[in-house]
Amino acid sequence: MPVDRLLPTAEARDLIQLTRDVADKVLEPVVDEHERHETYPDGVFATLGEAGLLSLPYAEEWGGGGQPYEVYLQVLEELAARWAAVAVAVSVHGLSCHPLMSFGTEEQKAEHLPGMLDGTQIGAYSLSEAEAGSDAAALRCKATPADGGYTITGSKAWITHGGKADFYNLFARTGEGSKGVSCFLIPDGIDGLAFGKPEEKMGLHAIPTTSAQYENVRVSEDRRIGTEGQGLQIAFSALDAGRLGIAAVAVGIAQAALDDAVAYAHERSAFGKKIIDHQGLGFVLADMAAAVDSARATYLDAARRRDAGLPYSRNASVAKLIATDAAMKVTTDAVQVFGGYGYTRDFRVERYMRDAKITQIFEGTNQIQRLVIARSLTDR
Repeated sequence: MPVDRLLPTAEARDLIQLTRDVADKVLEPVVDEHERHETYPDGVFATLGEAGLLSLPYAEEWGGGGQPYEVYLQVLEELAARWAAVAVAVSVHGLSCHPLMSFGTEEQKAEHLPGMLDGTQIGAYSLSEAEAGSDAAALRCKATPADGGYTITGSKAWITHGGKADFYNLFARTGEGSKGVSCFLIPDGIDGLAFGKPEEKMGLHAIPTTSAQYENVRVSEDRRIGTEGQGLQIAFSALDAGRLGIAAVAVGIAQAALDDAVAYAHERSAFGKKIIDHQGLGFVLADMAAAVDSARATYLDAARRRDAGLPYSRNASVAKLIATDAAMKVTTDAVQVFGGYGYTRDFRVERYMRDAKITQIFEGTNQIQRLVIARSLTDR
């Protein structure tokens, strides 16, 4: 059932209603087919772009929606409640626009941002490598200066929307150590860039996750975002916002699982009464509801800090940790509520459980979030 949301403006309330309408008409009718058959939803992102849902947190002067992060994240949650894979891709697109918006020159913004923000281009983030997942400073993909630009050689891994996106934020080594990584804006279809076979994943089946191979890819210097060696600063600043996106997606998954479990508990009877009227099951559902509500509160708190210009890195890690652990617990409990039926593909709860697992892993594993939080407590 729709969540009653405390929203700051009438415009935000209208936006949430628009999101629900689009999600119900565009995502809900086709999600089961695409997820089951692992087929890409052609046209879905164009529709979301036309509705203005792909650029909400960015400035209106560049074609964005000019919405506070608190509102944008609730839009992501609504999308995730219908289709987690699409919501993740929308979050990654938002993450992919951040480097250019925050660190690009005015000339770079004028050239590239309008297409990124008007919904006609979808972005992807290319930071991880097979041997450098959580340890971003260990990157090996290399960008060598050559003829007024760079030649890029190496591999990347775990790229959401790999092979389907229109542009990629690539982080490659231009020097030694943590100060030797730079950020590049790579267009799709550039010579020398190839993508591997989509990973066979537990969940998020409709959106591909791939590796990428750069073989002597030539880019001009104006494709570098920020200064040389500023790459990890750019990457980590984007990841704070990206973690909030994943927290919102996780809450959307958990809310969908809770709604389905409550509806089923009202329909199913055992021992002469609806199963929701059995205290043992009622307490399970109560714990699920408490987990969803508290997880939502953590991401909204972090978002409001971001909107107010306050430090929010620790809060983003807290939100990502709490929300994704809650999603895993709530979806597991939802399967339990359904009993044996929950273990079948006849009901969506088994998919919610599979989709929830990855939220504990990407944008920094939850072990990394605990590390970030612990360091914030010792850094005075």
